[in-house]
Amino acid sequence: MKVSDFDFELPEASIAQTPAEPRDAARLLVHRVGAAQTEHVRVRNLTALLSPGDLLVINDARVRPARVFARRPSGGSVELLLLGPLVPGASEGASAALIGEGPGNVWRAMARPARKLQPGVALEVEGAPMRVVPLERELDGAGRPGAIWQVSLECGQDAAGDDESVGAHLETCGRMPLPPYIRRERHGDERDALDRDRYQTVYASAEGAVAAPTAGLHFTHELLDGLESGGIEVAKVSLMVGLGTFLPMTVDDTADHRMHAESFVLSEATVLAIERCRAAGGRVIAVGTTSVRVLEACSQPGGGLTAGAGSTDIFIQGDYRFRAVDGLLTNFHLPKSTLLMLVSALAGRERVLGLYADAIERGYRFYSYGDAMLLLP
Repeated sequence: MKVSDFDFELPEASIAQTPAEPRDAARLLVHRVGAAQTEHVRVRNLTALLSPGDLLVINDARVRPARVFARRPSGGSVELLLLGPLVPGASEGASAALIGEGPGNVWRAMARPARKLQPGVALEVEGAPMRVVPLERELDGAGRPGAIWQVSLECGQDAAGDDESVGAHLETCGRMPLPPYIRRERHGDERDALDRDRYQTVYASAEGAVAAPTAGLHFTHELLDGLESGGIEVAKVSLMVGLGTFLPMTVDDTADHRMHAESFVLSEATVLAIERCRAAGGRVIAVGTTSVRVLEACSQPGGGLTAGAGSTDIFIQGDYRFRAVDGLLTNFHLPKSTLLMLVSALAGRERVLGLYADAIERGYRFYSYGDAMLLLP
């Protein structure tokens, strides 16, 4: 398929700049794929839309406040997104994925402007006793110098920046790595505290993502309690949303696109929860495309799931046959994105684009801080 097949016009006013308050007050477009029926409710109505015995699978990845500003010796400013420790001995694809899983002070960082950095010339991080020393600039997919540098992190006078000490400093000086379509002031504004809370799910626990699993941003503790009381089980996976979230597709044909690998964990407890759900005739509803990718990457051709940890670059599109997932709760995604392609694989491209057009007409809010869609079988 052509990437242009997934394009649509979105008014700028439809891009949410702040989240709904409270979280579960976000609007919810519900579409039953088999019956081709649509209704419009709120996320807080989710308990009534699901049935006892259904299973929600959430992604518990926690976002690091890893966006920092630093100064070159000349005084020039550099914006850095600290992606995570570089895993020793990992391949290029794996090192891009295994964020936060390796000890040591060599990290990968997206820099802007990347060309202004020089190997060995330290940058002083604003707001924390922390230095970033560029080591080597990585090449992009075309073999040209890219936006990613391998850097050494130093905390305090002499201490190497291990993951724990870097994390502590980021909690002080770092800002949430919001996507570029959410506009914030360079030096921060009153919304920074809001972003630290709201660009994080209430159940986030697995440290290391560089973007939020945004479908989960709509859940409150009260909603989760209500689901449990209604006989709807919740199980967790972890997928560390990585660098690929920020990169547009650069090919014309979807078959030519290569996904960035991202690290995941699928526990035996979640596999057993899915097996119980299936045995009882319930439905497995993934919360977010990241949860879908974990479950489908771990599904077996003959049926069943294999628990474990690793990395996946699964690209779900076109006539992909879903093995593990029956339904999906997801936000509204960017035009020509792999996320929109995944949703279209579940419900059909023309149908999904039609639902998007309806959502735009009805004033739904799009993207990370926006409203949500529930696709049911």
